[in-house]
Amino acid sequence: MKLLEDRIRKDGIVKAGNILKVDSFLNHQMDVKLFREMGKEWKRLFKDAGVNKILTIEASGIGIACVVAEEFDVPVVFAKKTQSLNIDGDVYSSKVTSFTKKKVYDIMVSKKYLSPEDRVLIIDDFLANGCAVDGLSDLIVESGATLVGVGIAIEKGFQTGGKVLRDKGIHLESLAIVESMNDETGEIIFREQ
Repeated sequence: MKLLEDRIRKDGIVKAGNILKVDSFLNHQMDVKLFREMGKEWKRLFKDAGVNKILTIEASGIGIACVVAEEFDVPVVFAKKTQSLNIDGDVYSSKVTSFTKKKVYDIMVSKKYLSPEDRVLIIDDFLANGCAVDGLSDLIVESGATLVGVGIAIEKGFQTGGKVLRDKGIHLESLAIVESMNDETGEIIFREQ
């Protein structure tokens, strides 16, 4: 998606350790107009999938997922990383390793919000090694729901996540795939799609 790639080139900051900082428009301060265009693109890409629920993980994916859910006119469910008094009763749970935080999280969704009748589209901001998507997929499998696809804003194409998911036969649509980036020059090269 050229609009997103252009914004990454303009405002993205490449940091050491394969970190792409896009907090000025994607995952701290949010450009809702950009999100709306991204939501329209995912709606186009998954229009025939029968999506009736959007699933994401807290916290950075929630804003994008809400705009996408508006396009599909379906609810958003987000997996929580910590147990709270707000989650009552039975939950589906999985473990996720965060690439940027280098930490393992237990993620959970109340059993009230995922069921075998659901056709779920996962939406998230980044895809690196695929750990978050794997954890969310585990929740979907545990619930008996159907994973119809994964929408990612920015995929790090030089890391393994995208290939692993595609090799599993998962319908993955990343709006921008970073082929390489250089923290010394700030250069970002995108994969042709």
